[in-house]
Amino acid sequence: MLPVLRLVRIGNTVVSFVGTIVGGVAARGAGVGLSVSLWTLLLLAALSTAFVTAGGNIINDVLDQESDRVNHPDRPLVTGEISRRSAQGLAGVLLVGSVLVAVPVAVHEPLVAVFLAAALVALLSYEFRFKSVGFGGNLLVAFLTGLVFLYGGAAAGMPEAVLPFGLMAFFATLSREVIKDMEDLAGDVDRQTLPRVRGLPFAGGVARASIVVALGLSVLPLVVLVHLGSVAGIMYTALVLVADGLFVVSVLWLPDRLHLEQTVSKGAMAVALFAFLAVAFR
Repeated sequence: MLPVLRLVRIGNTVVSFVGTIVGGVAARGAGVGLSVSLWTLLLLAALSTAFVTAGGNIINDVLDQESDRVNHPDRPLVTGEISRRSAQGLAGVLLVGSVLVAVPVAVHEPLVAVFLAAALVALLSYEFRFKSVGFGGNLLVAFLTGLVFLYGGAAAGMPEAVLPFGLMAFFATLSREVIKDMEDLAGDVDRQTLPRVRGLPFAGGVARASIVVALGLSVLPLVVLVHLGSVAGIMYTALVLVADGLFVVSVLWLPDRLHLEQTVSKGAMAVALFAFLAVAFR
């Protein structure tokens, strides 16, 4: 893979793009039968989200260059494939671009501007302040992930419809972030992460508790958005059961098998994304 794609973590960037689209179409509940103008707004919002995600990932690598020599020695800044100055310049371009492409969307839906401002403040607060304090940083990353769906919903004019998805994403991401900190314990010598401060067993308990909350919230769309017996309800139920099963596996062996656990958690989130999309066909 090209070093620049690894630098922006193209997989995460694409998922954030798709998540925004899913949030918008799920909010409207009209499948993919949206007007051209609404699709244009959703695509611009999704591009804005992708730019924020990519820019944030670059800033993360710039600031974590030393710890990544232990935790992630294959990162482009560590290997020297991309210079620090080039990375900083690209991050700036992406974050400015995230605002520019969102302007037409914000003109139609002003709440989009509020959510984007909140995302940028949370992102920069995480990178320059809260990442080093551990759990506070985990909460901010979880907030940013949940906000992706609300951002798409806001672009479609109905953010409240996808609030359950945002909450589920928040708690599922919180669990995965804690697991990642457990996995990176050896290299995070300059960070007061939850496993470093409170130990692996306690951190594992927090990860499990977060998944329990996320599993409980997964029932909510069947109460407020779709009927269990409908096509959308059946698709959502089938997919969310798979996702929930994977989330259970993602915390099953904690604090052992940490790389496997966080990898399974990532897979569970991908399946959950399809479950959220099913709600669009209600």
